[in-house]
Amino acid sequence: MLTTKAGENELAERLIERLNNKNAVIGVVGLGYVGLPLAVEKAKAGYNVIGFDVQVSRVEEVNKGINYIGDVVDEELQELVTKKRLKATTDYSLISEVDAVAICVPTPLDIYKQPNTSYVESSASEISTYLHEGMLVVLESTTYPGTTEELLKPILEKSGLKCGKDFFLAYSPERVDPGNKQFKTKNTPKVVGGVTANCTNVAATMYRKVLESDIHEASSPAVAEMEKILENTFRNINIGLANEMAVLCNKMGINVWEVIDAAATKPYGFMPFYPGPGLGGHCIPIDPWYLTWKAREYNYHTKLIETAGEINNEMPSYVINRIMEILNKEGKALNGSNILVLGVAYKKDIDDYRESPVMPILERLEDAGAEWNVVDPFVKQFKYKSDIKFPHQELSIDMLEAADLVLIATDHSKFDYKLITNSARVIYDTRNVVKKSGYNSEQKGKLYSL
Repeated sequence: MLTTKAGENELAERLIERLNNKNAVIGVVGLGYVGLPLAVEKAKAGYNVIGFDVQVSRVEEVNKGINYIGDVVDEELQELVTKKRLKATTDYSLISEVDAVAICVPTPLDIYKQPNTSYVESSASEISTYLHEGMLVVLESTTYPGTTEELLKPILEKSGLKCGKDFFLAYSPERVDPGNKQFKTKNTPKVVGGVTANCTNVAATMYRKVLESDIHEASSPAVAEMEKILENTFRNINIGLANEMAVLCNKMGINVWEVIDAAATKPYGFMPFYPGPGLGGHCIPIDPWYLTWKAREYNYHTKLIETAGEINNEMPSYVINRIMEILNKEGKALNGSNILVLGVAYKKDIDDYRESPVMPILERLEDAGAEWNVVDPFVKQFKYKSDIKFPHQELSIDMLEAADLVLIATDHSKFDYKLITNSARVIYDTRNVVKKSGYNSEQKGKLYSL
């Protein structure tokens, strides 16, 4: 085993040479919204890639060239599988064959809003069993500052190998924005922070060979972990402000969308954020709570972060209260009303409904005794309590005319807004899409905004 500084440098140089020559085999643990696009990009860059996942169905689909992630091009996946550039497996012993591996597993919150790192720990334990000299491990899962060195490093060192001497360890946060037409995995700038300078250098070399973007080298994994939390906390807080403004503007009889548009004319010092029925996805609603949890270790209370979280979490309840107010104006009660919900995905033009605010809205509608139906042209099915719902249905005039209220929860571009405005009696638009579409001037019924 090489444990001297010269030995460390030699191991780094060997791996860098293999990365530069595209002789390295790269592994990706977790083939979800982050892992599969990353695996595809690494294979497209010319590396042989092995994807690891505990879900047999995912592994089988990948090996058949069947795509299940919106940001992956079907034909590209099929070609890579056919050319044997990419394969998937549930057999973690194949970790012994890879030169570098990225961990892209979920890091959810538990019921107390504390980080659940069990997936990261399990992945690290599997890797540790087959970890070998000169190997690179990169954590990409979003988590709290300190995870790489405090949690991951000790697990990997149970192998008997020492980080920075026998193997390389770094953190590089994923920056996936599902549905973004401009920025994908390939061209989004990457941040990399290694435990040692060689760790950073090796990891940065790999990403430079895979991506067509700037690679920013941070001084440590903790800096890279914290910057990721800052990114999403920044958005969480500003969306919270926009949501609070929406609530206040409604009480004051002011159009919040017009207010934001007016403020956005300022060429400096203002960045527009928009309100909505609540936050969704696996990042913005969750990531700030990692920092809140970690801050307690330092006897610090993250007041602003928690207040923003509370505001955003209350938006589904606000939507229900607005629905009740609107129906009351129409001489109806929510109990027994027919509510048509347009969209279950958490954002426009994607099939991802993780943490979607529509889910608590549906639960509150049901609790209030309302009948509801959901239409979403992107989501084929979703789990509601113990049932499977199938929202991937054609939006019809009959549906729209039968509804006591049409709730626009997701502003998918595939919705026929002319049909909606010409057919619905009452529309509650939480995304301001009707006015943006230009069809509000010819609407049949009444239009209400967030």
